[in-house]
Amino acid sequence: MGNKFDELLTQVGTGKWNMIYFITACYWYLLIPPQVLSGVYLTPLMNHTCLPPLLDDPYLITEKNMHIPSDSCSYLVNNSLSGEVEEIPCNEWEYDTSVYTNTLTSEFNLVCARGYLRATYQSIYMSATIFSSMVGGYIADRFGRKIVVLVTQLIYATLGFSISFANNFSLILALRFIMGCVGLPTIYILSLEVCEVKYRSVVGILTGLPWAFGTMAWGGVASQVRDWRWLQLYVTLPFILVVPLLFLMDESPRWLIVRGQCDRARKILQKAARWNRTQLPSEEALKKLMLDIKEELVEPEKPVLKERQNRRWTFTETPALCRTRPMRIITFIFSLNLFISALVFCGLSLSGSNYSADPFIYIVLGGLMEVPGYSLTAPLINRVGRKWPTIFGYVLSGVAILLLVFIPDNIQWLVMTLAMLGKLCNSGAFMIIFVYMSEVLPTEVRLQGVGATIMTCQLGATIAPYITDYVGPLVPWAPSVIFGVSSLVAGVAMLPMHETLDAPMPDTIHDVPHISLKPRLSRRKRDVKVHEVEKLNKQPA
Repeated sequence: MGNKFDELLTQVGTGKWNMIYFITACYWYLLIPPQVLSGVYLTPLMNHTCLPPLLDDPYLITEKNMHIPSDSCSYLVNNSLSGEVEEIPCNEWEYDTSVYTNTLTSEFNLVCARGYLRATYQSIYMSATIFSSMVGGYIADRFGRKIVVLVTQLIYATLGFSISFANNFSLILALRFIMGCVGLPTIYILSLEVCEVKYRSVVGILTGLPWAFGTMAWGGVASQVRDWRWLQLYVTLPFILVVPLLFLMDESPRWLIVRGQCDRARKILQKAARWNRTQLPSEEALKKLMLDIKEELVEPEKPVLKERQNRRWTFTETPALCRTRPMRIITFIFSLNLFISALVFCGLSLSGSNYSADPFIYIVLGGLMEVPGYSLTAPLINRVGRKWPTIFGYVLSGVAILLLVFIPDNIQWLVMTLAMLGKLCNSGAFMIIFVYMSEVLPTEVRLQGVGATIMTCQLGATIAPYITDYVGPLVPWAPSVIFGVSSLVAGVAMLPMHETLDAPMPDTIHDVPHISLKPRLSRRKRDVKVHEVEKLNKQPA
């Protein structure tokens, strides 16, 4: 199906119809960073001083006769009965408002015993997507791409507004969790499925640029708005403008043909041709072409259907992503790489306190590094392919981050340079991997595959805040080692993958080429090996 449908998309061409999908995806990804990375400015670690109760208590030990640290979590009193000094946990604090006037940290006292809730606020969004990505993929493959995009994005915007007015931290966490449940990548897949083959890699890469611009804007807006409620409201208001674009989009014709809805796909393709001012084959020829495409999809499934009928005694059937050996290898490799990509990406994004003295400049520069990471990879992968740029991106990122272990903290410019270099290389590899994955996974399970692999991606993003907030203060060099070594592992894991440059997108699991994990022997080594086998066979038993 891949070749015929891609040829059909080429006849439809690229114009206003395709641009609606591209603009909607870009605008959506422009607005996402302030929501995903909101913990950087809404739940920062603030300097705080314990405020003991009963200041007129004669048994209270105050700063006049005993030093109380600025980050204290308890206060000291003299026990009137035993005469001993007791340490009592603090329940109220005074916060340093020189950087932030009001945050979730100060409003809900997310310090000391409740300090873990700062990382929880950031990670709960990602933890929700661990489960929602798989379910979202099945729903989108079952009911269509457009309906999932429309419903989830409207809910997402509504939840963003609701957080601005919430007065209970548990409620805020619940709203963040639901946001993670509906924050699906369906719009990205939809924009690729309506794109010509020659522009697919460019579109796939350029949709990442708005994320970089959104990250820079997030740092800029946060530097001007230091109250968390107003900040959350300001970065959510632009979601209103995405609503008209959502209703202008059509369902993916590729998905409609896969599902057998050829008449509906034909009408959409004819509309696309009118908008793009191109010419499609006659209606009869178009119908025949779609039937041929559908037949290509149905034929390979017949043996599978017959096998299912012969195994009615089983309680569950093998998931399509694990049905063949190539699919199992592909699913594992992309799952591992997306886990590591998200772990390193979010870890670097949340490490402003470790690698920089200014959290606003750090986020802006981090977003700036993503711009070349996304834009330069588009012409690069068009020329040399997807595989090796991904591998080199991971390896270079790992080397740069590992070097941070050996750089003294007082050489701030070098620390910042290496951190930004690691962010640049990781961003480029991260963006390529999504294009790569969309081209490797077949249409019949593409959203399921994306959902399954993004589950591990979000698992990495969920773990990252705890590494930066808890492991980092205890062992300062540990986050750099974890992120650096992980990047190197991701690069090595990509070696068995096949190249997809100029290749048609597969539509069934039977279209996926064979993948071998065994290293290939050179011609000379193969000849020597064959000669040794022949010699062994000639020996008498």
